[in-house]
Amino acid sequence: MREKIEKALEEIRPALQADGGNVELVDVTEDGIVRVRLTGACGCCPMSTHTLKIGIEQRLKEAVPEVKSVEQVK
Repeated sequence: MREKIEKALEEIRPALQADGGNVELVDVTEDGIVRVRLTGACGCCPMSTHTLKIGIEQRLKEAVPEVKSVEQVK
């Protein structure tokens, strides 16, 4: 599952990088919780929660149905 998630994140990264940010995969639990770290401009952006849930989580769930949720870690 981790490889599928990394592949999906590679598709998301260009949009984040265009705004000076990025996303790093930190952990994937056995029960489908994905932990990521938003870096660069995304790490301190007031819209990061929106980006995380509406952008990243939604895309990961589409690409990898086993994903239950995405959480941000610092």
